[in-house]
Amino acid sequence: MADHLSPTPPTVVRLTRYTRSEQGEILGNSADPFGVAHVGLTWLPKKEHFGIRLGDRLVAHAGLLGLPMSIGGVGTEVVGVGGVAVAPDLRGQGLARLVVTAALDHARTLGPRHGLLFCRQPLVALYERLGWRALDQDVHVEQHEGHVLMPLRTMWIPLRDGANWPTGAVRLLSFPM
Repeated sequence: MADHLSPTPPTVVRLTRYTRSEQGEILGNSADPFGVAHVGLTWLPKKEHFGIRLGDRLVAHAGLLGLPMSIGGVGTEVVGVGGVAVAPDLRGQGLARLVVTAALDHARTLGPRHGLLFCRQPLVALYERLGWRALDQDVHVEQHEGHVLMPLRTMWIPLRDGANWPTGAVRLLSFPM
């Protein structure tokens, strides 16, 4: 009887770079891989990247970026999470949980009390299962023409024990991530 080797479980690695080509490896080379082009926003690139490789193939990604915010008129910083991607043929296998959890573990070492992300409505339930909470108020973000209302769902997660979202008007003092 031949030995059957079980595949190595997926593990998250810190990526030294994350290029358009690598994004294409995960999501294909669509002009709108995240389905958000219709909102017409300019986005910031992430500075830190986490990925999952299966063999030579990059199959999942999550990026992080520290961002300045104003909540209730008080300046603060959050860790923005963005560019979350899982190869379509591998969705539903826990890869998003794995890569986002690793990114958040790192985010907890960076100092801010909150993580922030923007997502399309169909992804809200996924992020809620990962511990994120929907922010039920308007969020303004910077764009070339000034501040605009974020049309996507804003979600947050505590990065510190006991961290609650402060009250007051929310404004991201940069382009979104």
